[in-house]
Amino acid sequence: MIKITFPDKSVKEYQKGVTGMEIAENISNSLAREICSVSVNNEIWDITRPIQSDASIKLHKFDDPEGKHAFWHSSAHLMAEAIETLYPGTKFGIGPAIENGFYYDIDPGDGITISDSDLPKIENKMKELSQQKNNYIREEISKKEVEDLFRKKGDEYKLELINELEDGTISVYRHGNFTDLCRGPHLPNTSYIKAIKLLSVAGAYWRGDEKRKQLTRIYGITFPKQKMLDDYLELLEESKARDHRKIGKELELFTFSQTVGLGLPLWLPKGTALRERLQEFLKKVQRKYGYEQVMTPHIGQKELYTTSGHYEKYGKNSFQPIHTPQKGEEYLLKPMNCPHHCEIYKSKPHSYRDLPVRMAEFGTVYRYEQSGELHGLTRVRGFTQDDAHIFCRPDQLKDEFKKVIDIILYIFRVLDFADFTTQISLRDKKDKEKYIGTDENWEKAEKAILEASKEKGLKTIIEYGEAAFYGPKLDFMVKDALGRNWQLGTIQVDYNLPDRFELEYIGSDDKKHRPVMIHRAPFGSMERFVAVLIEHTAGKFPLWLTPDQAIVLPISEKFHDYAEKVLNFLNNSDIRTLIDTRNEKIGKKIRESELKRIPYLLIIGEKEASEGTVAVRKQGEGDQGAMKLDKFADFIKKEVKKQTAEI
Repeated sequence: MIKITFPDKSVKEYQKGVTGMEIAENISNSLAREICSVSVNNEIWDITRPIQSDASIKLHKFDDPEGKHAFWHSSAHLMAEAIETLYPGTKFGIGPAIENGFYYDIDPGDGITISDSDLPKIENKMKELSQQKNNYIREEISKKEVEDLFRKKGDEYKLELINELEDGTISVYRHGNFTDLCRGPHLPNTSYIKAIKLLSVAGAYWRGDEKRKQLTRIYGITFPKQKMLDDYLELLEESKARDHRKIGKELELFTFSQTVGLGLPLWLPKGTALRERLQEFLKKVQRKYGYEQVMTPHIGQKELYTTSGHYEKYGKNSFQPIHTPQKGEEYLLKPMNCPHHCEIYKSKPHSYRDLPVRMAEFGTVYRYEQSGELHGLTRVRGFTQDDAHIFCRPDQLKDEFKKVIDIILYIFRVLDFADFTTQISLRDKKDKEKYIGTDENWEKAEKAILEASKEKGLKTIIEYGEAAFYGPKLDFMVKDALGRNWQLGTIQVDYNLPDRFELEYIGSDDKKHRPVMIHRAPFGSMERFVAVLIEHTAGKFPLWLTPDQAIVLPISEKFHDYAEKVLNFLNNSDIRTLIDTRNEKIGKKIRESELKRIPYLLIIGEKEASEGTVAVRKQGEGDQGAMKLDKFADFIKKEVKKQTAEI
């Protein structure tokens, strides 16, 4: 007999070799049909895999991230089987589950091209294979047997992956006529996959290396019910309409240039003004909490990032060293702001009475992301962090951490991000090699985050192994208007950089002590935050933030003089206003202004010119009646004040 401890602490006894499926069936047959995977001592398994020793068990439905992972991972294998059936001789790279669905990188062979037009054929074959109810069978065999298997298939991509594995047993999965190198987990059988949609075809270099062969990447998504797929596809269409790249172009916020370089956004006047208002908003909040602004250069000596540990951990993802005419000098484009801030702290002595020291910077940093991973403003190579670092005494840590939580909650409230959860990312309990610092410091840092989050009443989940290399962190996961999750806002506790940079303060005992460091970025980065804000609002920004608050639309040329007077009056009243004096029909001007998401449209004709008024239309709501100019200006100011009452 073995004892299985469930998350609710109840203990049940089962025979050795029991599976997650049998445990689920013991609870309820209907529940068993919904389970996609099982956690066994925090390791995700197939629900058909026997459990041979005492364990803590958690069953995962499709709604759980672990359940989706098994479902979409199994779907990637099903798609690979369909492709191999339709295109014999295809070689396979990797086929992981991703946040929404899955993909597989494939090499169909010389002279064979798979395009979007081929997806329905592959999709239909997947549906046919899923109905065969073939079991996903896990086998553990020797490394040599696995090599022989894929050498026989002539799949050099799998052989390369196998070569990097340690000697010993390696798991493969079989279903139908398909076998794949895989750790799992997988569904019990293919019939779980009922609703299938292949979404797109793209190119992807093998192992992300631009010097290697470009493979064909096929993206797809699946669900256990057709309605779930229908709802997702509807959401996908709405997501396309809200795509920040599309809206950013329409609103003339930002652009990209191949000549400047991939992943390096160029902010246009309207986008720059939007960014500046966001920055001023955050600066005002930070001043209330005692932050001081600093500025640091865009480059730093390689030695700086070697000391911090960033070069060791992220060197390959950084732009490589810049060599100067002076022999022995090497500089990097700044990948992080924190080492620079450590040097600012170190530039003068500190007493315990000086702490906390809070310094903030809108600092631009650079990371070399692979070209295939770049995506609009959400994944770029140059971005500006709303960065700040707090240097405090250990006894101040929890209170300072809670104050940062207050700042982030305040920002979310003002910008209408009402639905969010928080993730506490801790060190991997087993693999500690990828982290720096002592166990003692890690334990103190993790304890502070857990206690502060609890005292603030945050809805949290804990993820082991997701901490930064120098310390644990608290991430805010925000749901936008479409229910999509975005990671916005992060707070990290760090005992390690103060050690590495030998930071000190003189304590009340006249002895030297190490401060604790808190890293925080409420927006995360200006680029990513603006992208999320665009998609959350569909480009209809709050009135206080929007680049243009009103536009003057004269119905004909003879009212241009009065329209110019209206424009000047409103701009002098600090109402951000445009004018459209094109020789176009007023209906077209209105439609185009609506598409530009301008909140208020001011129509001017003979009546308005003679009475000194404007006919007001509100974006999306239509006619609001006529107003005198001073009344309209007061109205806008009151609306802005209402929105910014908390700012």
